[in-house]
Amino acid sequence: MENQSQFCHLAGSPFLDTLNVTKVYRTGNQAVPALRDVTFSAHQGDFVVINGPSGSGKTTFLNLISVIDRPTEGEVRIEGRPTSRLSEGQLATLRKEKIGLVFQSFNLIPVLSALENVEYPLILQRIRKADRRERVRSLLAEVGIEDLMARRPNELSGGQRQRVAIARALITRPKMVLADEPTANLDSETGGVVMQLMRTLNQEHCVVFIIVTHDPAVAAYAKRQIAIRDGILEETPDVVDAAAS
Repeated sequence: MENQSQFCHLAGSPFLDTLNVTKVYRTGNQAVPALRDVTFSAHQGDFVVINGPSGSGKTTFLNLISVIDRPTEGEVRIEGRPTSRLSEGQLATLRKEKIGLVFQSFNLIPVLSALENVEYPLILQRIRKADRRERVRSLLAEVGIEDLMARRPNELSGGQRQRVAIARALITRPKMVLADEPTANLDSETGGVVMQLMRTLNQEHCVVFIIVTHDPAVAAYAKRQIAIRDGILEETPDVVDAAAS
């Protein structure tokens, strides 16, 4: 993956911003607000940890900024472009080209090797085989599992599977990676290794990382820490970047 750190800065226009975003779900005749009037932005190089308990609105927020779901009110913009004006096909293309996703349960394809799992998004992009194999091998080396690329997910530990998942999220060279509880199925030591890996990739490649979690230990890796309670986001001022010190 091409190193872009020399171009990484937090000035200028945000890569992502939300403007007064509200999401309301309806159960019968009852309206249940999941997010309330959220305004948020993230620039290239940001590493944001959003911490909150189950049911606080974390997953709803992640679904909106990944343009998987649409807000009831307000606007989500990617690179200044309002996503409310895009068709479902255009949103799918935006996700494929700009956004990488890391899931709590890894979501690897069990019949494919580590290499093939990471390669799969490039097949969808019709990248030539020789080029995609070179990119995959380079990225698997970067996340420290180049010697395991022939193994299938059931032959890997939880931490190794999450490294494969992170490599798959990064293989298309996205500008933003969204992670949903990436340490939830890992022990604390392995979770720390995975978080430090994501911080390193964030610093070296200037990719926006936004991580939602209920684990307070993950907050130690934040450049920006945000609490979410009852669908309301509140940024914690003066976060000490312990992971970088």
